[in-house]
Amino acid sequence: MSYVELKGHRDLKVYQLAYKLAMDIFNLSKSFPKEEKYSLTDQIRRSSRSVTANIAEGFRKRQYPKMFVSKLADADGEATETQVWLDFGKDCEYLNPEKHKELIKGYEEVGKMLGAMMSMPEKFTPRK
Repeated sequence: MSYVELKGHRDLKVYQLAYKLAMDIFNLSKSFPKEEKYSLTDQIRRSSRSVTANIAEGFRKRQYPKMFVSKLADADGEATETQVWLDFGKDCEYLNPEKHKELIKGYEEVGKMLGAMMSMPEKFTPRK
């Protein structure tokens, strides 16, 4: 396997996409009703941000393949949770169907990228 030259987690395409999606959700959720503040709004913001945080943590632990994969699996789980909250946002009519579809597609792409990384953790192991 060839080594991927990365300086930090911000170089990862999956991190960049997940971060963009989390910021999109943050901005969209500003318009959610006040009564959703402690439920949907907080939950969708937390889970979307947790995707990027777990990717960053995993990157720092990549010299330990099992820990790296575990953190990426956590990120994938948070991405799936975020999709559930997006479904609620659409069905409660806080998100329009087009934006919902765009965000879901983005998180599906994040999941595919994480899956590929988990299947080849050695590709991300730092050189010694």
